[in-house]
Amino acid sequence: MKIHTKTMFAALLLTAACSQPKAPTASITAAITGLKDSVVYISIPVGDSAKTDTIPVKDGKFTWTGTMAEPQKIYIGTTTRYLELFMENTAVQINGNIDSISQLQITGSASQDAYKAYGNSIADISAQEDTLYSKYDEVKGNDTAEAALEAKIEALRLQRRARSKAYIKAHPESVVSVDLVSDMAIMGEYAPVDSVFQLLSPAAQQTAVGKRLAARLAILKKSAIGQPMIDFTQGDVDGKPVHLSDFKGKYVLLDFWASWCGPCRAENPNVLKAYNKFKDKNFTVLGVSLDEKADKWKEAIAKDGMPWMQVSDLKGFRNEVAQQYGIQAIPCSFLIDPQGIIIAKELRGAKLHTQLAEILK
Repeated sequence: MKIHTKTMFAALLLTAACSQPKAPTASITAAITGLKDSVVYISIPVGDSAKTDTIPVKDGKFTWTGTMAEPQKIYIGTTTRYLELFMENTAVQINGNIDSISQLQITGSASQDAYKAYGNSIADISAQEDTLYSKYDEVKGNDTAEAALEAKIEALRLQRRARSKAYIKAHPESVVSVDLVSDMAIMGEYAPVDSVFQLLSPAAQQTAVGKRLAARLAILKKSAIGQPMIDFTQGDVDGKPVHLSDFKGKYVLLDFWASWCGPCRAENPNVLKAYNKFKDKNFTVLGVSLDEKADKWKEAIAKDGMPWMQVSDLKGFRNEVAQQYGIQAIPCSFLIDPQGIIIAKELRGAKLHTQLAEILK
């Protein structure tokens, strides 16, 4: 029997196409009671940005399909809530109520299951932290009580970090471990974060998130305790250039904040109290605002009664000074000594007064 050459070639192509394995895909099928939004936003971090898909919602239900280059944490946002989800190329189901985000039933993702197991392992610490945070209003204005409360919270933070470190050491290849190190690096000090990063497997360090972490650590190293200050020039409220080096010879609290930042505004009275207490002891404050609107920035300065020098380039989190110092969350502060060396970080609440009192005797 003679087969036409073209027919045989077409058959071979069809056979080859059918034999090719399908590319793995990720999918989410959700049914969330109380979700009244017409759309949700699914964001997948890519580099320093994110790829965001807008997904239609009907009767609290939505579906999404995509491809994950590697297992990682993604975000599902509504107008009132957002959900963090560890996702990979698998089918995931989400069920529950919009008013109980933490109680949603999520199945299908092995990395999400791992994260849930980690969360259960620190549930006792989280519960104690929640109890202590709820007592802040009770001790407000009482310096002794505030200091005692902050000491208890700090002790719990150290316990949490120890548990996280133990988890990372036991699961060096896990996407959850990489994420835990990423969280530590948001406001962490270089040396301890780097020591935990080194616990990750080489493969985990070479993931996209791992590579971003390595770049983040390089920045943190430059602004670590013991390093010389990173000098800069930025405009004050009148646009006049101000240099950090202008303040050399004094103890300077380099304070990163913004008018729109609630915790920053809550901390401003504490910074003002420290400024008034120690300003005659060779101490001052230099504020760097991550604002974008000059009027809001100036209004906050006046309303909070901050008499110290303030600078900003009105670029928000892309503020050039913030980028140099690796600022990813505010409020954030650095204490610089008269020789221009960074000697402390993250001084807030009673801790700020205690540290300054020890130094400026």
